[in-house]
Amino acid sequence: MKSLSNQSHFIVGLFLSFSVFTLSCSGGKILLYPVDGSHWVNMKVLIEELHSRGHSITVIRPKSSWYIMEKSPLYTSITIADEISKSDHFFEEYLWKVIEIERGDASGLSFLKLQVDLFSMLSKAHYIICKMVSAILEDKMLVKRLQDERYDLVLTDPALAGGVILAHYLKLPLVLNVRWITTGEGHFAIAPSPMSYVPLLGSGHTDKMTFTQRVKNVLFQSFTFFQDRFVVGPHYDALIDKYLDNKTDIVSLIQAADIWLMRTDFVFEFPRPTMPNVVYMGGFQCKPSKPLPADLEAFVQSSGDHGFIIMSLGTLVKSIPADMANDIAVAFASLPQKVIWRHLGDRPSTVGNNTLIVDWIPQNDLLGHSKIKAFVAHGGTNGVQEAIYHGVPILGFPLFFDQFDNLIRIQEKGAGKILKLSEFSSRTFGQALRELLSNASYRTNMQRLSSLHRDQPMRPLDLAVFWIEYVMRNKGATHLRSEFYKMPWYSYHSVDVLLVLFTVVVVFVFSVVAIIRYVCYKTCCKRKIKNE
Repeated sequence: MKSLSNQSHFIVGLFLSFSVFTLSCSGGKILLYPVDGSHWVNMKVLIEELHSRGHSITVIRPKSSWYIMEKSPLYTSITIADEISKSDHFFEEYLWKVIEIERGDASGLSFLKLQVDLFSMLSKAHYIICKMVSAILEDKMLVKRLQDERYDLVLTDPALAGGVILAHYLKLPLVLNVRWITTGEGHFAIAPSPMSYVPLLGSGHTDKMTFTQRVKNVLFQSFTFFQDRFVVGPHYDALIDKYLDNKTDIVSLIQAADIWLMRTDFVFEFPRPTMPNVVYMGGFQCKPSKPLPADLEAFVQSSGDHGFIIMSLGTLVKSIPADMANDIAVAFASLPQKVIWRHLGDRPSTVGNNTLIVDWIPQNDLLGHSKIKAFVAHGGTNGVQEAIYHGVPILGFPLFFDQFDNLIRIQEKGAGKILKLSEFSSRTFGQALRELLSNASYRTNMQRLSSLHRDQPMRPLDLAVFWIEYVMRNKGATHLRSEFYKMPWYSYHSVDVLLVLFTVVVVFVFSVVAIIRYVCYKTCCKRKIKNE
């Protein structure tokens, strides 16, 4: 009888556990507002995982999108007209200006002109996003549809913050897939960031700065302030004034997010202060490699013991100057390794027999191959994280945005080298590659980073999905969110407290001095009367 009772308890317990499991995994409804390009590549990984767990996803996409398909088995899409023509090449034009300045005139005037061009490009991008959000909110039928759907949360990438505005307008919990926000790197908006050891992205510094570098780090904040106040902020301010009830700004709305899914971790990033609602999911898009297509596998196997190298400059870079491409091809041709090069421009005239030029590569599968020796990369976050995951040393070829700072973190850890555009030639490129291939410490250090990255209690992707579902179950995560963003700047920095304390000290000192002077005066008067 006791055995039967135990069995019945076990069955009941199993049933209850199954019921709780079923309840916790019941599908939610997610409104997703992504950013196109490489940002979509990692957002799609989250979508695939959420879809596999039974969640219903609606994606808001611009009509001009290259990467976000209108029809997909993973999601339902809502397509919004925007003002971008598919003939527009903002990033490509900016890249060519960067290359021209870095390889030629690197004067202070040229740098300032480049910053003006960058601010102009950013302003236009955020203006287009704000116009798109305005079009959504002006469409009353669409707004009613979004309200009637009763979504559990909004998931968005705040590099372009249209989704942030929409989440606050619909009064829905907000989860960010984030590294960048409208003012730059996300940590600086959410967590204390001492300028003495937290380098601003764009400064090119590590967390061990000299006095001069710390001065530069502080001065770099002026660019962030200018970008927020005069370049990006005004577009969102107009939107907020028109559609939201409370007087605020876009950075405060971003700071009010429930959970920040941060696309980095402290294997890659320098240690720094953080907050309880920041979840680190660096490398969440990484996965074991799959077998290569037959033609690629045959080419890779033909490399013998020398192995092979891959080169890719990311999704945004369509081409590079012909002389640079020829110099790269010459350097590759001098190596015993085979080379797989993703290159979309004209075929260089100097390509060697060891080099295969392709329009697309299965990057993750190539990085996970046993014969891979090195990765020549621009330093985008996705590629760097995949290289860490598979333990492949990097020769960094940074072009713009965060790429140099990403590669600084790899170089500082001894897992790669950086070749600046200003230093580039066929000779320097070849030398850097040969050093990376011949010095075993680069591979050893990168494999150590890979080991550290993999030594976690759960996969970063599972962690990210857990916190998305956590917000669904609990209708937000406000208990993890600091309310500092509601404080005026003088309260946050305790300027008002310091002023009051200073005033108290001044009043006290003046009072003491006045009392002493009064006592001295009375004493002197008494002596004078006695003498008379």
